[in-house]
Amino acid sequence: MLRAYRFALDPTPAQEQQLRSHCGAARFAYNHMLALVKANLEQRAAERTYDMPEQELTPSLSWSFYSLRNLWNQIKSDIAPWWSENSKEAYANGIANLATALSNWSTSRAGQRRGRAVRFPRFKTKRARPSCRFTTGALGLVERDRRHVRLPKIGIIRTHESTRKLARRVEAGAARIRSATISFERGRWHVAFSVELLGDHTQRHGRRHRRAVVGVDLGITHLAVLSTPVPGVSDEQGMVANPDHLEKAQKQLRRLQRQAARRRGRDKRTGATPSARWLHTQAQINRLHARIANARTDGLHKLTTALTERFETIVIEDLNVAGMLANHRIARRISGAGWGELRRQLTYKTNDRGGTLIVANRFYPSSKTCSNCGAVKTKLSLSQRIYHCESCSIKIDRDSNAAANLAALAASAAATSSPSCGATQNEPDGNPQKTSTAGSGYRHGKSESDNAA
Repeated sequence: MLRAYRFALDPTPAQEQQLRSHCGAARFAYNHMLALVKANLEQRAAERTYDMPEQELTPSLSWSFYSLRNLWNQIKSDIAPWWSENSKEAYANGIANLATALSNWSTSRAGQRRGRAVRFPRFKTKRARPSCRFTTGALGLVERDRRHVRLPKIGIIRTHESTRKLARRVEAGAARIRSATISFERGRWHVAFSVELLGDHTQRHGRRHRRAVVGVDLGITHLAVLSTPVPGVSDEQGMVANPDHLEKAQKQLRRLQRQAARRRGRDKRTGATPSARWLHTQAQINRLHARIANARTDGLHKLTTALTERFETIVIEDLNVAGMLANHRIARRISGAGWGELRRQLTYKTNDRGGTLIVANRFYPSSKTCSNCGAVKTKLSLSQRIYHCESCSIKIDRDSNAAANLAALAASAAATSSPSCGATQNEPDGNPQKTSTAGSGYRHGKSESDNAA
């Protein structure tokens, strides 16, 4: 089992320069080898226009990582006489990224890759996010105070936070560090360790009684609605308030962005350099976005940790977030909620704690189904916030009804081994568009985006 442990760094000015140098070295190797590949392809294409036979064309370059790295080692002293100032891992990382990008483009063009078509790799600019990965060399944690890490060529760097969570596992022999990735994001340097967990990595929390199941219905007005209220996390109805960090910062963001628009920024057409005041305003904007992102991540971690510690089984929906973002009226609210990050955290935290995460089918009618009698409505508009069942005359909040149906889905998934119940982590069998009008609460229904309100 692989896990990533990410720590913020507090490098000295000299160490920060070394970090930037390594990231720049990875970018340089990527761009130079990409230029050679493009020149080779263009030369062969030009020769074909003269009807030259294939065997007489300029020999093609191999796009494998090992071939590109061997070619780099042959020419690095001529094109980069300063290469010894950085770790060899920096150049290898840039070449490995290029090999992966070329492979993705090749398989996509041949129709062997699912999803959208992949474009040909482009050159990395200096404005791209600095990043570099180390796989060998002296890398790891420093045991003296659990506040330092060691990186190849750079040495020992102090961390902004304690590394004890990872250090305890490494010292106990329950984890092995495979690689380290440095990156600059949100105005701060970070290091992320890729760790292989050895043996039984699940954490059993026997100190707290864990209840059986909870259904989680995600939304915008409320970040989540739980089928079972959790004290300190939700209110008495199971509603988890949406902090709306991004929406609350819109006034300040607009003011700063208007201020930046009045100052001289970068202009690629004229080559104008930005003014010092424009750079100062951009730094303020970046810091504000960093605070928003950090506050959102912190809130999601607290919510997902509380759920995984208190419940054995968690049921959520497989929402079509990309489709919902096409609606410009709610796209910003959906992005600010962080539904994808919440699901990602629930996935690995339930695994770590020995729990189960059940993902309901995207077409499961959680809001259209009555949680009391199981009747399914044909239509249910987003404006109807109270669910009124004509069969049993029950009236219940729309989101609470959906959360209750998701919780009931766990029992149906456990009672059958067939994935057709629409509540497994794999894609369900059968036709997901087939709609039932009565019966138990784990049938498929028409696609609904009612959680977006």
